[in-house]
Amino acid sequence: MAKKKSKKYLEAAKKVEADKAYTANEAVALVKEIDFANFDATVEVAFNLNLDTKQADQQLRGALVLPNGTGKEQTVVVFAKGPKAQEAKDAGADVVGDDDLVARIQDGWLDFDVAIATPDMMAQVGRLGRVLGPKGLMPNPKTGTVTMDVAKAVSDAKSGQVTYRTDRDGNVHVPVGKVSFDEAALVGNFQAIYDTIAKLRPAAVKGTYIKHVSLASTFGPSVTLDTNSL
Repeated sequence: MAKKKSKKYLEAAKKVEADKAYTANEAVALVKEIDFANFDATVEVAFNLNLDTKQADQQLRGALVLPNGTGKEQTVVVFAKGPKAQEAKDAGADVVGDDDLVARIQDGWLDFDVAIATPDMMAQVGRLGRVLGPKGLMPNPKTGTVTMDVAKAVSDAKSGQVTYRTDRDGNVHVPVGKVSFDEAALVGNFQAIYDTIAKLRPAAVKGTYIKHVSLASTFGPSVTLDTNSL
């Protein structure tokens, strides 16, 4: 049974032309205008891609640093030993550890946003797969969170890195920033995400690759973008 839309949502939706595809500037301005949350809502872009995600070469996963940040302060933990642990601390990691950090998470602590690990720690970190995996917190080389360059990984996480991953239907959802951002900052972040996804078009894809793109705030209605204008 479909969930009933709130009165505020329905009022906001009236301002979106159902059959219109907006430019990025128009869409961002409209999403900001129709947001009705009583907090600084997140703006998110949703892509529907022409992908067969049963094929390994058509599964997209990675990370990028948004030029204007995410508007969210990230708590970063690093699994590392020796000099690499010190490197992570010097780079600004919030919590750094090895076996002790693994044990702490096994005991139920999950008060962080990003987990980074050096490759030599992955045998121990792998034991946390059932805990970190479902929450999207498992370190992964594809997102730059399994690396020897922990300083760069911490810096990226702290300065506005977002991750993306296709779901089984070929959809990708990525945060663009906060409603409080000015329009130019949101458009700049959106364009960086769009360009990244566009460049990742698998060679096996025939016909239209990006089928639909929309922007929306946390509770607000979505606004369709004109991909021909991007």
